[in-house]
Amino acid sequence: MSLDDRKLEVLRAIVEDYVATQEPVGSKSLVERHQLGVSPATVRNDMAVLEEEGYIRQPHTSAGRVPTDAGYRLFVDRLSRVKALSPAERRAIERFLVGAVDLDDVVHRTVRLLAQLTRQVAVVQYPSLARSSVRHLELVPISTTRLMLVMIADTGRVEQRLVELPGVTATDDVLDMRRKINAKLNGEKLSDTPPLVQALVDECDPEKRTTMACVASVLLETLVERSEERLALAGTANLTRGGVLDFQGTLRPVLEALEEEVILLKLIGEVEPSTTRVRIGDENEIDNLRAASVVSTGYGPGTTIVGGLGVLGPTRMDYPGTIATVRAVARYVGDLLAQN
Repeated sequence: MSLDDRKLEVLRAIVEDYVATQEPVGSKSLVERHQLGVSPATVRNDMAVLEEEGYIRQPHTSAGRVPTDAGYRLFVDRLSRVKALSPAERRAIERFLVGAVDLDDVVHRTVRLLAQLTRQVAVVQYPSLARSSVRHLELVPISTTRLMLVMIADTGRVEQRLVELPGVTATDDVLDMRRKINAKLNGEKLSDTPPLVQALVDECDPEKRTTMACVASVLLETLVERSEERLALAGTANLTRGGVLDFQGTLRPVLEALEEEVILLKLIGEVEPSTTRVRIGDENEIDNLRAASVVSTGYGPGTTIVGGLGVLGPTRMDYPGTIATVRAVARYVGDLLAQN
């Protein structure tokens, strides 16, 4: 059955009170704290319907009720008002991020900031190479037979590789290779580069082809074959607050899940542009996280998504505030990357 506005308002009040107090919520306190405009008897009836529909439940023998995963889901789906960040919070985000000196600094500042603002566990994915473009490639001679290849992506991500050359190579030849590589690859999506790298070898003068092939092989490894993604994590200590995430009396399953990068990427990667994803309790595919909720979104310059970020915490979290914070931080990080 679909719930009428009054019952939704009662559910909203229960969720908000339970998040604030961590105590089961009774009809008497609801009437006292919220302007519901109805009698305690009506609120009790509404609560009985909400319980029957599976949106709230009675823990143990307590007189109060607490939201279920389904109750939180309905609350989030019907959120007409995402809590606006105060000007002070917006300034704090901007100040905290604007001093970043490089991409590593941006990511580490972002993850610490998210953990502090939401008081949850924060996860930030480094800009994915798979979604980046080449900004510039540098070849730095280290000796006559060895080069350092430096690839700078449009997201500010920097990758470095050593190239062992087949023989002594003149500085002019290195400069010529660098010019040709940049002419061919600058601005290209990393995922589109393999045929272009092959073309560099094919189009090379026969006497220089072996050297170019050596550089090309390391280049491909840098641009394409790096499948691992990097993540930053902060705020794990926040899990101990209130112990709500305890699963069968222990935090271990949640902590173990947080140690698995594949799991974390699944949690915060795969986010569509300009959408915020909220997964509550049993909606998480990972068994060890069935007692947790995850709020995540994508970030990047303009409309391009290059990575994901989000927070993980108890199902009893401040969803309006958390959603607003995650969105705002993602927007600021995207703006920073666009300015790079």
